[in-house]
Amino acid sequence: MSLVRALARPMLASSFILSGLERLRHADQTAEQLSPVLSRISAALPVQTSEKSLAKILAGVQVGAGVLVATGKFSRPAAVVLAMTAGLGTVVEYRSAATDTKEGKSHRRSQLAKNIGLLGGALLASVDTAGRPGLAWRAERLIESGKKTATKKIHTADKNVRALAHDVTGQ
Repeated sequence: MSLVRALARPMLASSFILSGLERLRHADQTAEQLSPVLSRISAALPVQTSEKSLAKILAGVQVGAGVLVATGKFSRPAAVVLAMTAGLGTVVEYRSAATDTKEGKSHRRSQLAKNIGLLGGALLASVDTAGRPGLAWRAERLIESGKKTATKKIHTADKNVRALAHDVTGQ
């Protein structure tokens, strides 16, 4: 891992981890804030789940994904999870922010910019292959290699069949 990645991943993840821990500590407030989204999720689940439990699960997932990104373990899928939680958090915070004062509007705008920046960082981390080829590249190379091998085997088999036919016919 490069020095930049070794520093940047924990730096990016720290905001998500701290936010997730804060949401865990204040699960009631989180459930209230995320109520429009959590009520839909709760209704769609096959088991009865409270909004507070879902808020805790969401916060725990955010902390876990943040730790994975920070340590570089399963960082791409974890970054996708962080991007989803960041998107959800951005929408909810923007909708519930106070806008009755000039300071409130300014704070809402700066929080939106910060959240969009974190979302962008998480999206970048989700496509970062750490200098190693991604799965799509590997699959493409495997297919190309298979095509070359198959072509060679078909050509060799064709030569063998023609030689055998020549031996059988005597021509």
